[in-house]
Amino acid sequence: MKNKKIIAIVGLPGSGKTEAGKFFVDLGFQPIRLGQLTLDEVRRKGLMPGEKNERPVREAIRKKHGMAAYATLNFPKIDDLLKKGNVVVDGLYSWEEYVEFKNKYRDKLNVIAIYASPKIRHERLAKRKWDKKKDLKMVNRPYNKEQAQKRDYAEIGNLHTGGPIAMADFTIINQGSRAELSKNLKKINSLIN
Repeated sequence: MKNKKIIAIVGLPGSGKTEAGKFFVDLGFQPIRLGQLTLDEVRRKGLMPGEKNERPVREAIRKKHGMAAYATLNFPKIDDLLKKGNVVVDGLYSWEEYVEFKNKYRDKLNVIAIYASPKIRHERLAKRKWDKKKDLKMVNRPYNKEQAQKRDYAEIGNLHTGGPIAMADFTIINQGSRAELSKNLKKINSLIN
């Protein structure tokens, strides 16, 4: 695992975390979505994705394993991925997860915050087209404005998502096109290397 890098992407829903993750995957990074634990459990229970079904699952996981659960439960997978190459983490959410990541991976870790205004993010989330047969990881599930706002409040108020965003090593304002996001990510990647 020497000289391997981990890039963790933080931001609220619809900010562009998944698009940023794809950028690094295209560069050969091994991907992991921390929140996939929730979606896998929702699917295992035969439920439809959405805030109504996802929130109780997230809360149960954190109640059982603590607020850093999504970090600590994924560390074995991340360590395995590091054996293959650099890793990009989509969706570091809580302050406690951030602290665990920093304590475990130290200088290997670079955090990139992706920011977009609530208006832009909510519009993006509402426009998503979800094909449940093709999108088995439920990455592109849509949210209406009310659902998106509830998710925002829950992430900021309950998970303290603002902490990892504020402590990020790099911040991108993602109000425009994918091409602009890619240009900004290229700049950051050159600084990390």
